[in-house]
Amino acid sequence: MKRYKLFLLWIPALLLILTPACKDEFLEVEPAGRLSSDIFPQNDEEVFSAIIGGYAKMQWNYGRDWQSAFVAKVLAGDDANAAGGGSGDQPPYQNIDDFVNEADNPVTTAVWEGFYQTINHSNTIIERVEPTNALRERVIAEAKAMRAWSYFELVTLFGDVPLYTVNPTSVSDYHKPRTAKADVYAQIETDLKEAVEDLPLKSELEENLRFRLTKGAAQAMLGKVYLYQEKWGLAHVEFQKLIDSPDYELEENFSDVWKRVAEYGVESVFEIAYTSHEGYNWGTFAWGGLDESNIHVQLMGPRAPFFSNLDTLGIIPGWGFNLPTSEIGGAFTAANDTGPRYKASLMSEAEFLAAGGKIVADTNDEGEQIPAWDYEKYLRLKYATYASQTNTGDGVVAELNYTTNWRLIRYADVLLMAAEAYNEDGDPGTAIDYVNEVRDRAGLDDLTGLGQADLREAIKRERQLELAFEGARYPDLVRWGDAAEELADEGFQAGRNELWPIPLTEISANNEIEQEDQNPGF
Repeated sequence: MKRYKLFLLWIPALLLILTPACKDEFLEVEPAGRLSSDIFPQNDEEVFSAIIGGYAKMQWNYGRDWQSAFVAKVLAGDDANAAGGGSGDQPPYQNIDDFVNEADNPVTTAVWEGFYQTINHSNTIIERVEPTNALRERVIAEAKAMRAWSYFELVTLFGDVPLYTVNPTSVSDYHKPRTAKADVYAQIETDLKEAVEDLPLKSELEENLRFRLTKGAAQAMLGKVYLYQEKWGLAHVEFQKLIDSPDYELEENFSDVWKRVAEYGVESVFEIAYTSHEGYNWGTFAWGGLDESNIHVQLMGPRAPFFSNLDTLGIIPGWGFNLPTSEIGGAFTAANDTGPRYKASLMSEAEFLAAGGKIVADTNDEGEQIPAWDYEKYLRLKYATYASQTNTGDGVVAELNYTTNWRLIRYADVLLMAAEAYNEDGDPGTAIDYVNEVRDRAGLDDLTGLGQADLREAIKRERQLELAFEGARYPDLVRWGDAAEELADEGFQAGRNELWPIPLTEISANNEIEQEDQNPGF
């Protein structure tokens, strides 16, 4: 069986146990072809299929066309502009980028619903599967880690959220108030601690199932959860477990990190899988459905004809979203970061032209050039539309078949989070060593002799550069208390944009959440 083909084989059967949160109508209509939850799962094969369905849900939530949790988080930072074809191209993404999204934004609504679908799927597994053998124990652990990660994403983006650890069985059960973030964090910690006990090491993963969660992934998640709560000592204990493990190290070549050659490689801790076995064309791609490829890579590719001669970079034209900002370009320049990390992350207009590329700007009736929407003189290379990352077979549309995985946690991130935790816990010596590991690969000089305050700022800058376009910038700025200053030019309003709005659909459907319970400013 080809690698990842399992996703497609199991998806149709697995939708039977997916129930979105807080939707009464799902209790009233029995979906056609649905198996009764009273009899599912009956055997180990069905148990295995259920957990594969959980991965399919995560794949969908981070890659759902035009409603991706990954892309939405990137747009909320200051490293990328929405761009595309103009202000009217995908307005929900444009509104997130400009901090004018409201409670009816379909993207933030989809992010909320997608994570709750994963939570409900996980709850079903945890409730129904008896831990009678090693396979089942592992599946339960994976479901707990999925549930924990989904709740972590929710509390980071929305604050207090309803907490479900058992799926509703009656209409009234769907109506729950927002649970205090501290209590949600407590449940996340419990889930991850329990998951760690039964998850395998990365080196123990089956070759064709390397997308599955591992002990190291759960430990990194737990460390990140502690970090966001400023539990510094507990955080660096978890990160140190990965640092001490032979399973993880930095990829030697930074540009490889985003390519197929490094999928589930030494730097990978937790990533979302996409593939192209189906070989979609315009007639077979299921818009809005559970497709196996990563359509958002195409969405984020440089837009033609504005960017021309892209083949000189090995890039296929895309649809122009997530253009780099002058802010991130200036940050690389200010840090004198011009080596392999910069060269694999973005390219200035001057560098693009020197490489043989062309800029073809529109003109108005007077013959004057019209500036491209949101274009600030940079081209993004990280997560770009490389021809080597898609399927170019006969009858296949390359634009619809990118296999690029989202790297949600990688070892460089672990090193920088560990450095932050050690520094805040009074050990800048250990912290600076880990920062320098990341800098060494980037071709930068080692940091030396920094005290806690200066090292804190250095770590912030390092995260900005190392994790550009990975969705880390917005939550980092919010948790550091720096968002109001750093994102002011992007439209950020203090006291409002630290959180996304609770979706209007949730307020309408959930009798325990009223408009007065909405996040401030919405």
